[in-house]
Amino acid sequence: MENLFEKFRLGNEKENLETVVQNIVNGVVFRGTNLWILILAILVASLGLNVNSTAVIIGAMLISPLMGPIMGIGLAMGMNDIALLKKAASNYFIATVVALSASTVFFVLSPLNEAHSELLARTSPNIYDVLIALFGGLAGIVAVSSKNKGNVIPGVAIATALMPPLCTAGYGLATMQLEFFLGAFYLYIINTVFIALSTLMIVQLLHFPNKVFQNKKQETISRRIIWLIVIATAMPSIYFGYDFIQQERFVKNAGLFINNEAHFEGDYLLNKKIDARNRKILLVFGGKEIKSAESDKLKHEMGKYNLTNTELEIKQGFSNLTVDEIKQNDGRYVQINEALAEKEIELNKLRTTVDSINNNQKTAQDVFEELRVYYPSLNQAIIGPSLMIEKNQKPARITVAVLSFSEVIPQTDKTKITNWLKLRMKTDSLTIIFGK
Repeated sequence: MENLFEKFRLGNEKENLETVVQNIVNGVVFRGTNLWILILAILVASLGLNVNSTAVIIGAMLISPLMGPIMGIGLAMGMNDIALLKKAASNYFIATVVALSASTVFFVLSPLNEAHSELLARTSPNIYDVLIALFGGLAGIVAVSSKNKGNVIPGVAIATALMPPLCTAGYGLATMQLEFFLGAFYLYIINTVFIALSTLMIVQLLHFPNKVFQNKKQETISRRIIWLIVIATAMPSIYFGYDFIQQERFVKNAGLFINNEAHFEGDYLLNKKIDARNRKILLVFGGKEIKSAESDKLKHEMGKYNLTNTELEIKQGFSNLTVDEIKQNDGRYVQINEALAEKEIELNKLRTTVDSINNNQKTAQDVFEELRVYYPSLNQAIIGPSLMIEKNQKPARITVAVLSFSEVIPQTDKTKITNWLKLRMKTDSLTIIFGK
């Protein structure tokens, strides 16, 4: 068991503390090279956000020297070094102002001002961002304090993501969108505070050399200020984290509801929009008209999915879709087009049948009028296509004519009428019945 605990000890691989302190102090100052690297990293990150390129943003994080003054602040607080704290804080302030100014100018000049997913991802920080900053900062300071640094520092730079929030804040200023600026800058502050806190914790855990306060009361006050800043930074993120979890649950429940219940016979779900923040669900269907009773039944099922206080809006028709939404639902769009094509074929068949019936009626009417010219005694006629059904025989299509006269028609006239009807109706399959 002792051997197991021994594997977790940091002391065996600890770098010379004076070397660690000097390395962190060297990264605190922002002038010359460091300042220009920061500006260039900000421009690279802004370009990445502008074109929504994750790879470019990651590259900017690796270039950025912003971690230096933040770790310097944590080191100074852990060692009670007021002079270093002032130096690190002033350089942190300069770096922040320069980076924010550079990103703002970039987005003012950029012709692209649409907020992509990489920008939007930095506007809603929560408790998970606090944990990422804390654990990332811990990994960073542990690596800096160790002889075996490996490739941890680049990973910490990516995980804690100091550059993108600053660039997003600059975007908010450039486009006059206060919610973007506040959300992104709050994320930047979260990263700053908890990277500094993690540095302070490891500095004290590894027993870095302390500068003792002359006044114990002053030391107590400084500790209280530190924890007040930490708590004040974390509290809003806890609320946002709770809200984030609730929204995720809403999206999950809404997805289950749509997949399990949102089905109408003869209709296709063209598009769905789930607004977790405002608890709204929009469903766009194509197909037959959805009756109010059907939509009411669907709304009633929402209670099963914890969606009782949710607004459900149902729309019908492609007119409710944008071009992009139609493209996104291209597979369903093709499926609907195929179904519509099948319906069109069926409709054409029905039209053909109706036209045939109308033509038969007109032909029968014309034949009746023409026969009456030669045989005024013709009173009634039934003329039209029919089906001859015989035992052990396939049904055969024939034309039937039932003629009713007011007087007896000679056989010679019957033969004439039969031959004329065959010619007129263009058929040899004629069955004719004469009656008086």
